[in-house]
Amino acid sequence: VQLVESGGGSVQPGGSLRLSCALSGFTASGNCVAWFRQSPGKEREVVATITGNNFLYYAEAVEGRFTISRDHAHNSVFLQMDSLRPECTAVYTCAARIGAICHTYPSTYPSWGQGTQVTFSA
Repeated sequence: VQLVESGGGSVQPGGSLRLSCALSGFTASGNCVAWFRQSPGKEREVVATITGNNFLYYAEAVEGRFTISRDHAHNSVFLQMDSLRPECTAVYTCAARIGAICHTYPSTYPSWGQGTQVTFSA
């Protein structure tokens, strides 16, 4: 299983970024894929998840501003991030687990990408 993120970068407050997670050796359709983030000095936290049945979950801090989606044809999962705030500065990582149900605990995900950095510029 391999997960490769892309799309991070520097953004101004209020801006948008679209993160991509390309999966190989794992079928996103029918399984759970999640986005986590980790800011300096903080624990890794869940941002959003998408289940095998397309049930979506968002952390309270991002609900209404972030959107998780899946592209079956390209076996990829995306995280559209709008109205970004400086506190969103973090390394964003996608994770996958077999099964239709997602969890919010990082320890329940056996497969992880390398992460992509999101930072803010003045």
